[in-house]
Amino acid sequence: MDTLVRIETVAQYNDLLGVETLHPLVSVVDMSQANPIRHFRQLYGLYALFLKEVKCGNLIYGRQYYDYQEGTLVCLAPGQIIGMEDNGEVFQPKGWALVFHPDLIRGTSLGQHMREYTFFSYAVNEALHLSERERQLVVDSFLKIRHELEHAIDRHSKRLIAINIEMLLDYCLRFYERQFITRSHVNHDVLTRFESLLDRYFAEGRTQREGLPTVKYCAGELCLSPNYFGDLVKKETGKTAQEYIQFKLIDLAKERILDPEKTIGQVAYELGFQYPQHFTRLFKKVVGQTPNEYRTQKGS
Repeated sequence: MDTLVRIETVAQYNDLLGVETLHPLVSVVDMSQANPIRHFRQLYGLYALFLKEVKCGNLIYGRQYYDYQEGTLVCLAPGQIIGMEDNGEVFQPKGWALVFHPDLIRGTSLGQHMREYTFFSYAVNEALHLSERERQLVVDSFLKIRHELEHAIDRHSKRLIAINIEMLLDYCLRFYERQFITRSHVNHDVLTRFESLLDRYFAEGRTQREGLPTVKYCAGELCLSPNYFGDLVKKETGKTAQEYIQFKLIDLAKERILDPEKTIGQVAYELGFQYPQHFTRLFKKVVGQTPNEYRTQKGS
C-alpha cells in the first residue's frame, strides 16, 4: 500500500537518505552519497530544490513532447507533495538536493523576498531545464552552501547561508526568464488556448451563472499551476493574467453597451458583475470613459 511520508525537519530528511545532519535548518545532499531507497511520495514542510543530473527523456509539456538532455531543477515550497508510488524497486538517487526550513530565513533578506520566487509554486512538469553552463553554476552554488555548513556554526552562519541561497534563487529567476523566451512557441500555444477558453466561457453565458473566470480556474483548465500561468502571461503580453481577462471582458462589454435595447445594468449582470457600479469602475479604469460616456460617443 502506498504511503505518504511527511518530512517536517531537515534531520528527518537526512535520516531518510542516511546522511549526516550538519545544520538543523538546512542541508545540501550529493545524492550519489545517499543510501539506495525505494520510491515514495513525500509531503514537505521544507523548501527544497532538487537537481536531477540524468537525462529526462521525453517530457510531456502542454500537448507536446520535449527531449531534455540537460539537468532538471524542481523547486518545492512547504505543503507540496512530490514522488512516485512505491513499486518495490530499490534505486540509487542521483543529482543534488538543497532543503531548508522556513525558520532559517526568518528575519533575513531572503525571508523578505521569498514571495518573489514564484517558481516554488510551479508544478513539477513546469520544472527548470538547465543548460550545461547553468547546471554547473547551480552545482557550484550547492557546494558553496555545503562549504558553509561544514564550518562550525557561529553568529554569522545563518546570514551567510541565507545570502548564498538567495543568490542561487536569483540565478533561478534568470534561468526561468531564459526558459520562457526559448519556449516562446509553447507559450504561444498556451495563449491561444487561453483566448479560446475565455471566448467559450463568455459565449456560453457562464459569467451570469458562475461569475468572472478566475486566474486559478483558467490555469487549471490549461493544466498549469496558477503561478506559472501568471508568469507566462506576464512575460508574453506584459499584462497580468487578471488584467488579460479584464481586457477581454471589456472588449465584449464594448459590443454589448452599443445595444440600445440593454441598460448598462443589464450588461453588467450579463458579464457577471453583482453590482453595476463595479462594472462601471472597471470599465472606466480600462477605457478611460464610463459605459454611458462610451455609449454616447460611439452611438452618435
